[in-house]
Amino acid sequence: MLPAAGDPKNAHLMALDGAGERLRLFKADLLDYAGVAAAVAGCEGVFHVASPVPAVNPTSPDAEILAPAVTGTRNVLRASHAAGARRVVVVSSVGAVIVNPRIPDGAVVDEDCWSDEDHCRATENWYCLSKTLAEREALAYGEEVETTTDVVTVCPPWVLGPLLQPTVNTTSMRLVSYLTGENTDEKMRNMVDVRDVVEALVLALETPAASGRRLICSAHAMRVSEMVGLVRSLHPDLRQLDYPREFVEVEDEKGVSSKRLQALGWKFRTAEETLRDTIDSYKAAGILN
Repeated sequence: MLPAAGDPKNAHLMALDGAGERLRLFKADLLDYAGVAAAVAGCEGVFHVASPVPAVNPTSPDAEILAPAVTGTRNVLRASHAAGARRVVVVSSVGAVIVNPRIPDGAVVDEDCWSDEDHCRATENWYCLSKTLAEREALAYGEEVETTTDVVTVCPPWVLGPLLQPTVNTTSMRLVSYLTGENTDEKMRNMVDVRDVVEALVLALETPAASGRRLICSAHAMRVSEMVGLVRSLHPDLRQLDYPREFVEVEDEKGVSSKRLQALGWKFRTAEETLRDTIDSYKAAGILN
């Protein structure tokens, strides 16, 4: 395993306050158990946040998305257990919760609900299928080793908020597509600020009551047109954007409850703060030029 601190794509991480003294970066392939084991050696707590997020439909979903998600998760869990880690926090997704045709319209679901794997395959929703399979793998492994290594999963929805990296990720492009009228789908969407996800992950790692639990981490449910309108009111200077004038109604996302996480002390920012800071970071990165 080679040090990754010198890789230009990680420059934004090494620029963080205290990174020179407290941050070590290593290059590792999640499909390579030995590399993962070397990365987590000596760790008491491990966050597993990496998972493929396709920008376009994959030509080979099993190889491109499903295997990296499931095998990668299994390798992180095995390596963490072997290293004597006290707890592993696996970042899953609301996509592993709500993609289920049996959920009635208007329902608000909690952690007992799971996405339907057959439905995900039939609709070629590979990302949500990968998250569902990986999270089930994680929780099942946690039951096997619960006396030595605790496993907690956290399920955020659409994650917004200020960017750290200078490049545009798939999540950011989704919001940009709404603001420019490239995507005019009108529906209710669940969202959360990336900074609030970080707080949730810390709670999941450090709070004894989180042991072995599945935690939904969603802050707001908003219609797309409401988000676009809020951005327009918060950033009247963005005259270069061709905001959509009409939207096309599509199926809403199912509602989710974060009460279990809130009971552990989790709090979240307002939608206004999240969207304001998100757009400020996009402007600074030149994404909206």
